[in-house]
Amino acid sequence: MLKATMRPFMRAVSLVVVLMLAPVPVWAQAPVRIVSFNVRYGTAADGDHVWPNRRHAVIGTVRDHAPHLLGVQEALRFQLDELEAALPLHRRFGVGRDDGVAAGEHAALLVDTTRFTVVADGTFWLSDTPAVPGSVHWGNRITRIVSWVRVTDRATGRVWRAYNAHWDHESQASRERSARLMLDRIRQDGAPTDAVVVLGDFNADESNPAFQALLGSAAVRLADTFRARNPSARAVGTFNAFRGDSTAGKIDAVLVGPGIDVIDAGIDRRRWGSLWASDHFAVWAVVTTQ
Repeated sequence: MLKATMRPFMRAVSLVVVLMLAPVPVWAQAPVRIVSFNVRYGTAADGDHVWPNRRHAVIGTVRDHAPHLLGVQEALRFQLDELEAALPLHRRFGVGRDDGVAAGEHAALLVDTTRFTVVADGTFWLSDTPAVPGSVHWGNRITRIVSWVRVTDRATGRVWRAYNAHWDHESQASRERSARLMLDRIRQDGAPTDAVVVLGDFNADESNPAFQALLGSAAVRLADTFRARNPSARAVGTFNAFRGDSTAGKIDAVLVGPGIDVIDAGIDRRRWGSLWASDHFAVWAVVTTQ
């Protein structure tokens, strides 16, 4: 019979043996939960769906998915303050699109700092001068941005890059130029071995050439997590107009690059009493790295 003092040692030895015999690396068994959510700007005159009435639904949706990486679109500074207060483990990254500080809508990322260490972050404008705050050039009347982070996974040591985008809702030329700029940045930023995630409200459905360009790049090779798990789904609309409508195209997405396996993915279509959390459904994915 083993002495009590020997039991911890033997358990440690047993764990080492299991890890040595494991068919896949242990860090591949550490799923990452990701959510992209257009939360609708909080000063909109939305009747019963004004922000004070539905903030609990937005926060509840996010908490239920417990994302390690959360990308929100259309969020104003005070909405981000409320989200960050409700998610004490998360730290937000991103700036206001109007001035590069706090003014206007944000395409912010909220990162679970118990899972990831952030090593770099930034925002670029979807324009000919991506470093200039507020710049607009491609036929869009509204300023459009992408915020990004580069992080190290505390569980695995793997380096990730996440980009959160909000494309224009009117100009197709802007959407197509936005796709090209984003692909260029993904190729140029970081290292080729980084695990890449692209979140966003693309205002372009799966048939749109701009969205297809994101998925069709031989150099970047992004894949739609929703389609990886739901290849034949038809009711995929993510803009619900506060009516719960799923009949239109899927314009919100979580995309991933090579070396990432999709465990599960979906669209959160829940109603919170008489209210919808936002005029967009949240989209989510659970992934691991190879």
